[in-house]
Amino acid sequence: MNKFRLVFLVFFLILNLGFSQTKSEISTLLEGISKTHNSKDIEKSNDAKKIMNFGWQILPMLSEFFNDQTSTNVKSDCIGRSLNKGEIAIILADRIEGMPYAKVTGIQNCTLTFCDQNKNFIEYYLPFIKNNGVEKFQVNYQNWLKSDERIDWTPYLTNKSKKELVKIKKEREIAIKKMQVNN
Repeated sequence: MNKFRLVFLVFFLILNLGFSQTKSEISTLLEGISKTHNSKDIEKSNDAKKIMNFGWQILPMLSEFFNDQTSTNVKSDCIGRSLNKGEIAIILADRIEGMPYAKVTGIQNCTLTFCDQNKNFIEYYLPFIKNNGVEKFQVNYQNWLKSDERIDWTPYLTNKSKKELVKIKKEREIAIKKMQVNN
């Protein structure tokens, strides 16, 4: 019986340490991305690819970085200034799983205007997010992650097959239900 408890305790500690290392790893990867020169090239960096490879499951953790105001060298031609670490996290979250912009930003883009030759669609909204409050955006986004609406959410621009989307939908449903129970 004691061996079982010891094994369980070791497993539990490894699981928790692995989780905290992942958050630390995300922070380190975001710092690596901050050396990118232009925001259009964020997804090309190896560090961004590593974060995006975690998939949609990393989104709750990634959203914890949204309000990080640490300056970076990443220039945005779209908004005419350098991005901060939190804004890079927002862009990556949108690249992993497209956001319902009106719902999470509170802004309806009726003209569907975005930044020229830039696939980071959320980047257009960054000044609005900053003006309305990053914390408010973060709460809206985290509520979206936990919402039943998200179970069926399929971003318009995706390279996933129907079979992959069905699998993601099932996994997402289970994860969302767990998030809802934990709150």
